[in-house]
Amino acid sequence: MTKHLLMAESVVAGYLPGVDILRGVDLTLDDGELVGIIGPNGAGKSTLIKAIFGLVPVRDGFVTLRGRDISNLAAHTLVALGVGYVPQRANVFPSLTVEDNLRMGLYLDPKSWEERVAAVVEIFPLLADRSDQRAGYLSGGERQMVAIGRALMMDPSVLLLDEPSAGLSPGNQDLVFERVRRIADSGVSIVMVEQNARRCLQIADRAYVLDQGRNAHTGPGRDLLHDPRVIDLYLGTLGKVD
Repeated sequence: MTKHLLMAESVVAGYLPGVDILRGVDLTLDDGELVGIIGPNGAGKSTLIKAIFGLVPVRDGFVTLRGRDISNLAAHTLVALGVGYVPQRANVFPSLTVEDNLRMGLYLDPKSWEERVAAVVEIFPLLADRSDQRAGYLSGGERQMVAIGRALMMDPSVLLLDEPSAGLSPGNQDLVFERVRRIADSGVSIVMVEQNARRCLQIADRAYVLDQGRNAHTGPGRDLLHDPRVIDLYLGTLGKVD
């Protein structure tokens, strides 16, 4: 049986005792894959990614990394195991410079600074030009680059992205999606929760559609983009655009 890099199986999770947001969700991620998670508001998309990263308690089911059960492990332990996470909001330290934000991402291995910052700047060249600038003065798109760059500083094998295009201009959204695809092509496996379902499906190798805390549809991103069931329920006329 093939071992998946990351697997969530029959995950039940929620924020409040007795209130389950996820009701038996399954997800797999293989080496080098970009997997998208889409669905209507309240479907449990962000809850799933937070449950994988130990920020929401998994009450039933489990999450594994390379076959090891990582359910409910502390976030810093997951980072040490090679899992990076970029939250949707409050994802930079606004009073710190761009360089200091990146250094915060390498707190478990500060000796690797030169090597890792070179790799991150290759993906986001703008960060080199903004290194001395406080993150709080950057544009939304630039802050998102800092947040993703910081998560990449530990050279993760898995990167969890929660709504990376949220609040960005169309131009910055396109830039973020292009960079996310590039990161995946470099060998980092990505799970991306995204409200912009059409763009997510365009770049995802595979995707999951969640609805009311359960798996509704799954398949290759391009197939779901043109699936009449997904178009009618989740994409509307946007799904009919090539």
